[in-house]
Amino acid sequence: MAIGAEIEEALTAKFASLLPHLDERQRRLAMGAEARVLGHGGIKAVARAAGVSTVTVSKGAAELEAGGDPLNRARRPGGGRKPATAVDPGLVDALLGLVEPDERGDPCSPLRWTTKSTRTLAQELGRCGHPVSAWTVANLLHEQGFSLQGNTKQVEGAAHPDRDAQFAYLNEQSAAHIGAGQPVISVDTKKKELVGLFKNAGQQWRPEGDPARVNVHDFVDPDLGKANPYGVYDVGNNAGWVSVGTDHDTAAFAVETIRRWFGQIGRDAYPGADRLLVCADGGGSNGYRLRAWKTQLAALASETGLSITVCHLPPGTSKWNKIEHRLFSHISMNWRGRPLTSHQVIIDLIGATTTRTGLTVHAELDDTTYPTGIRISDTQMAALPITRHEFHGDWNYTLQPAKTP
Repeated sequence: MAIGAEIEEALTAKFASLLPHLDERQRRLAMGAEARVLGHGGIKAVARAAGVSTVTVSKGAAELEAGGDPLNRARRPGGGRKPATAVDPGLVDALLGLVEPDERGDPCSPLRWTTKSTRTLAQELGRCGHPVSAWTVANLLHEQGFSLQGNTKQVEGAAHPDRDAQFAYLNEQSAAHIGAGQPVISVDTKKKELVGLFKNAGQQWRPEGDPARVNVHDFVDPDLGKANPYGVYDVGNNAGWVSVGTDHDTAAFAVETIRRWFGQIGRDAYPGADRLLVCADGGGSNGYRLRAWKTQLAALASETGLSITVCHLPPGTSKWNKIEHRLFSHISMNWRGRPLTSHQVIIDLIGATTTRTGLTVHAELDDTTYPTGIRISDTQMAALPITRHEFHGDWNYTLQPAKTP
């Protein structure tokens, strides 16, 4: 029978008035007697009411059950085993010296390149003349304000001197295009994904004890391969397009995704468009140094009649690309904990991604072969109809449609 809250409240009041007048053994026996009367669950209830360990209550109950003669003595105040820090005053300083961050600790320490588990720390302290258990090490670390922590991505490296100015310029271009009713898109490649019965980060609701079974090893399935999702996020319409590629992530694949988005969605969404602003990272298949990227965009400009302006995010700021937190993050949350068993499953999961702010996503397969290693000559680059902007022409440029003869 469960012990009710009223009984525990009564016990709490009883112990608060009684236990301060008893010595250590008498308190233990009084709590043990109450636990025996309560029966099943009594030890835990008494321990909670008295604010002591269940071990203490169990000992009191066991002493009563043993039926021994009453003792005529009690342990003196302060008796019992002394804390490790009282027996060994130098223990805490020795422990802190071992767990100092590597950049501040002793470079010759044998623990510098070793996992600092409580067991390892206890062994090292023993070698240094401070014998102690792993449990004691854990308790001391908590007392000193330590806890288990992972890494956190916050160090961006040296910021480019024109970083803020480039963001301001990109925002000005974006506002001008949107104000004129012209499309603005953010593009990028999402992380490549293994296709098949592979572990996918995150958790999902399933019947208890019935997790999704996946492969032990993450070796690429030769038949299924990988998926290369490349995304287009329409800033003005809060809509996404993702091409799931089966071949290489090249500039041709990136621009083909933009081409498909504009042909199937963008042209209807912006019927009067004659300009397109593309916001992209500075590297990868849409990098600002990549000749193939500019060549492919020039071809797209000629096909669509659009003047295509590209503004690249400054180095080291890819996490600020709108597509990352307005599209890709929601895709990752939608398929968390689910094995991506086929390309169609990936497409279905991406296409089903929505948000409370109205995000819609279209996804489709692109199984075209995109060869790598294609070289663009200086002559080809010189012939491109590209205009570099006055501010950072390497990051900001416009590709005009080729003039018809």
